[in-house]
Amino acid sequence: MQLRYNYRLDPCPRHRAAFAKAFGCARVVFNDALRAREAAHQAGERYVTDAELSARLTAAKKTPERAWLGEVSAVVLQQALADLNAAYRNYFASLNGERKGPKVQLPRFRSRKDTRQAIRFTANARFRLLPNERLRLPKIGDVPVRWSRPLPSEPSSVTVIKDSAGRYFASFVVQIRPPALPAVQPVMGIDLGLTHFAVLSDGQKISAPRFLRSAEKNLQRRLRDLSRTQKDSRNRDKARVKVARAHARIADARRDFHHQLSTMLIRDNQAVAVEDLAVKALGRTRLAKSVHDAGWASFVAMLEYKARLYGRTFIKIGRFSPTSQTCSRCGLKGGPKPLHVRAWQCLGCKVLLDRDINAAVNVAKAAGLAVTACGAVVRPGPALADRSEAGTHPKSHPKAA
Repeated sequence: MQLRYNYRLDPCPRHRAAFAKAFGCARVVFNDALRAREAAHQAGERYVTDAELSARLTAAKKTPERAWLGEVSAVVLQQALADLNAAYRNYFASLNGERKGPKVQLPRFRSRKDTRQAIRFTANARFRLLPNERLRLPKIGDVPVRWSRPLPSEPSSVTVIKDSAGRYFASFVVQIRPPALPAVQPVMGIDLGLTHFAVLSDGQKISAPRFLRSAEKNLQRRLRDLSRTQKDSRNRDKARVKVARAHARIADARRDFHHQLSTMLIRDNQAVAVEDLAVKALGRTRLAKSVHDAGWASFVAMLEYKARLYGRTFIKIGRFSPTSQTCSRCGLKGGPKPLHVRAWQCLGCKVLLDRDINAAVNVAKAAGLAVTACGAVVRPGPALADRSEAGTHPKSHPKAA
């Protein structure tokens, strides 16, 4: 399996200038190739093939107008063409129905004001990992790397990324085959929510950290400072970077929380089941900010790839399963309930159920996992006594002194 390992870079001003030049050259090559294909399409000519684009790039580097393209690695320029070719393949596959998911649009022109800039070096570029904890990149130099963990194997490529906060990252692609985790007994159903980020079928509730809500006051202050700056000024650029860094801190904290929780669930359970939520539709409701703050889609994606990586079972049930309406004890369907109803009593077995834990148990059962429903019970509800049973009269109790 191929995985990406990301590390923070600490480039000096000389490296930053070289990265900016490489980003610009890759952007120009991408836009020139896209413009050539669009011009051929508008003129009614045949599709410009990948080989023809590569030949045009080689010829353009010999002209005075594009001679400065030779100041960066040729692999960076060829990978920019590969990105364009991949974008067109995805578009045609989506157009023909061969690609799942939402429709992919035609590739657009890149801009120097894009929030994300990236260049890629493959093994042909001969990048090297030096013993002094630096990364040697052709025509850029030896860039310091913050090695937070060792690479499991030799990388096949590295992508240098500059985000909107001005941070630089190196993303290595490595081939790994991790050993499967030892088999364990527990299986788990997970009900995702907003008040509690995850409710497990064993009764455990994990509170939602709400990273965006907790940092909202600082973010509002940064946005207010940005709105007061003059457009196209240096102060506006500085204020924009501060806003981007505030957002980056929120995203990093959320990602770290997702990684820790998903790793714990995959490590401690043999099988994990979740519900296929319509996150995009929920993001258009009045709960949109809270839904995006929770980040359910990225968390479920982490569960899925980690289960495949470590030999666990991951099951995603349909979003139309009535997990919140069905009693996990007797299976009686009680009908839809508003969101403010957090506990309800089953009309069949007279058991008082916690809405979220009951849904988590039903998620596991819908996935075919053998779980106990005891965690879903809050307490037995009061039942009517039989008329033949002896009772007590209120007046028979002695009054307290």
